[in-house]
Amino acid sequence: MKGQDRIRDTPSLLPSPMQAAWLVAAKDLRIELRTREIVTTAGFFATLVAIMTSVAFQSGAETTRRIAPGAVWLSIAFSSVLALGRTWQREREDGALVGLLVTPIARASLFLGKAMGVFAFVLAVEVIVVPVVALLFHIDLPDVLLPLAVVLALGTLGVAATGTLFGAMTVRTRARDLVLATVLFPLLSPTLVSGVAATRDILSGLPLGEITDYLILLTAFDVLALIGGLTLFGALIDE
Repeated sequence: MKGQDRIRDTPSLLPSPMQAAWLVAAKDLRIELRTREIVTTAGFFATLVAIMTSVAFQSGAETTRRIAPGAVWLSIAFSSVLALGRTWQREREDGALVGLLVTPIARASLFLGKAMGVFAFVLAVEVIVVPVVALLFHIDLPDVLLPLAVVLALGTLGVAATGTLFGAMTVRTRARDLVLATVLFPLLSPTLVSGVAATRDILSGLPLGEITDYLILLTAFDVLALIGGLTLFGALIDE
C-alpha cells in the first residue's frame, strides 16, 4: 500500500500540452539556429522578389507605395512555402517523423509546436524583407511600424497554422512541394488579400482603428485555422 501511495503521489513526468508544443518548436528552432538554412534561403528569395518588383514597377512615389504591400505579401507567401517544405523535409529524414509520432505527445501539441516553429521562421524572413521593401519603395518605416507589425503578426499566424496543417497532409506524397503550393495558396487567399489591403491602408497613413474590418477578417481566419489544425492534424498525420 505504501508503494502504491508513493506511485500515486509521484508527479507525472509527461509534459503538459503547451510544454510539449514548446519542446517541438524548440527542437525546430535549435536545428535552424545550427543550420540557418530556412531563414537564409527564404530570406534571400523574399528579398529577390522585393527587388524584382521594385525594378519592374518603379515609377512615381504614389505608384510604388501602392505596389509595396503586394511586394511584402508576395515575398511572405512564397518564402512560407519554402519554409514549410523544408521543415517537413527535416521530419522525413532518418525517420524523425516516426520518432515524433511515437512519443507520448498529443497530436494537437505536435501541431502547435510545428506551427510555432513556422511562425518564428516566417517572422524572421519578415524582419529581413520589410526593411528592404521600405528602402526600395521609399517608405518611412518608423511611422508605420507598429500597425504594420500587428497586421503582419495576424497574417503570419494564419499562414503558419494553415501551412502546418496541409504540410502534414502532403508529407508522404512524392510531389509534395507542388501539392503543398497548389493546395495552400487558394486557402491562404483570404489572409493574403486582407493583409495586402490592410498594409496598403497603413502605408497610406490610416491608423489601426480605420482598418478594423481587415483585422477582424485576419483574426477570424486565424481562429478557424487553429481550430482546424487542432482538430484535423492527428487524422492527417496518422494516415
